[in-house]
Amino acid sequence: MRRRGLSKVVRSRHFRGLIYGAALLMLVTALGTVVYHEIGSPAATWIDSFYFTFITIATIGYGETVDLSTHPMGRLFTVFIAIVGIGTMSYLFSTLVALLIDSDLNAELRKKRMEKEISELKGHYIVCGIGRVGSNVAQEMVKTHRQFVIIETDRAALDNWLEHHPRSMHLHEDAADDEALLRAGLAHAAGVFAVTGDDSHNLMIALSVKLLNPKVRVVVRVHDIRNTNKAKRAGADEIVSPDFTGGMRIASAMVRPHVVNFMDQMLRHDDGLRVEEVLVPNSFASATLSELNPKSKDYLLMAIHAHDQWVFNPPDEHVVQAGAVLVIMASPDGRAQFEKMLGVR
Repeated sequence: MRRRGLSKVVRSRHFRGLIYGAALLMLVTALGTVVYHEIGSPAATWIDSFYFTFITIATIGYGETVDLSTHPMGRLFTVFIAIVGIGTMSYLFSTLVALLIDSDLNAELRKKRMEKEISELKGHYIVCGIGRVGSNVAQEMVKTHRQFVIIETDRAALDNWLEHHPRSMHLHEDAADDEALLRAGLAHAAGVFAVTGDDSHNLMIALSVKLLNPKVRVVVRVHDIRNTNKAKRAGADEIVSPDFTGGMRIASAMVRPHVVNFMDQMLRHDDGLRVEEVLVPNSFASATLSELNPKSKDYLLMAIHAHDQWVFNPPDEHVVQAGAVLVIMASPDGRAQFEKMLGVR
């Protein structure tokens, strides 16, 4: 957190102004000290010369500690030193004040700008908890080019994510709080991930979400498999236990290693293939697959789910209707092409 805060200051134009101003002030002081030492030599020491330069720049003006009565050019040089030095001091002071004010203003402006962006989101996802599981969920959202908002109470966990993804939309609040969920755009969200490290907290999040917007899909993480029924009663549409899923993954790695390797390859590459589902919008006019001409190197149609029935590897004459769910294997760009073909917004 401290390193990221420092890097932001380093990038600030005000901080650069402080560096340049300090360098100019040191240069003027050094120049004045050398010139006054030459003018006042041998009576003027280096300390006298430095002191005279300092009181001139600082506008203290106790008097000429270096005798300039017989050096008119020395007095003109003093005018030059005073103008440049006083100007530099004024610039440094104003830049420092601007830096202190701008730090707070920038943070507040970024917060307001982000809240405005969140309020304009539609069909996005809300990730509640950005710990070990939540960060992997958010990473998948990034890889598949999906919009999402993070809600996290732990500042350290949130800072750790933002250090690598500084443009992520986020709220430093409790995801079980109704106001936090509404500010995260729950009214227009497509789904919520309740993936904090606390089962009871995840159940409260699921319950809060369903009370505010029953149409939103909620996926809940549970550590203790015995909490599955409680999660369902709280309104969870899907319950995932990392411990249970991990056990199944270990077993699959033994008995079907090539399938597991294939799935791993899809998940490890940012631009790799994913098994995706696309809901055909209500505005879609029925058409056969041959009329849609969905074949492409960027996606592969695997199955269609409609009227509680599955059709695997559907033929070209199969009629696609509004409300059907198409399961495809596609890259993120391929999914976007497929959705555009169906008129999905």
